[in-house]
Amino acid sequence: MAKNLIEDNQYNHEVLKETKPKKKIKKPALYKVVMLNDDFTPMDFVVYLLKVFFKKEHQEASKIMLEVHNKGAGICGIYAYEIAETKILKVINTARKNGFPLLCTLEKV
Repeated sequence: MAKNLIEDNQYNHEVLKETKPKKKIKKPALYKVVMLNDDFTPMDFVVYLLKVFFKKEHQEASKIMLEVHNKGAGICGIYAYEIAETKILKVINTARKNGFPLLCTLEKV
């Protein structure tokens, strides 16, 4: 006859206690994407880039563009490093393909 393991008490009946992880998961460091002014990139192209790559509404994109134009730089957004870097590369590549020297940089928040 088959041996009944439950009746023979061959299972460990200890209850496992939930333990908290020893290390807390860190949030990724954040970086500002800063667009720099130049004398060659048209204002409407800057607005276009802000709308396409940073998902800004027209009014906010225009405000950032004017900040870049008047103050020399403007913050496009704050992102995790990899996302910020990707956005910068897309902006610079698009600017170059259109013949403009526009630059963006990263600044740790």
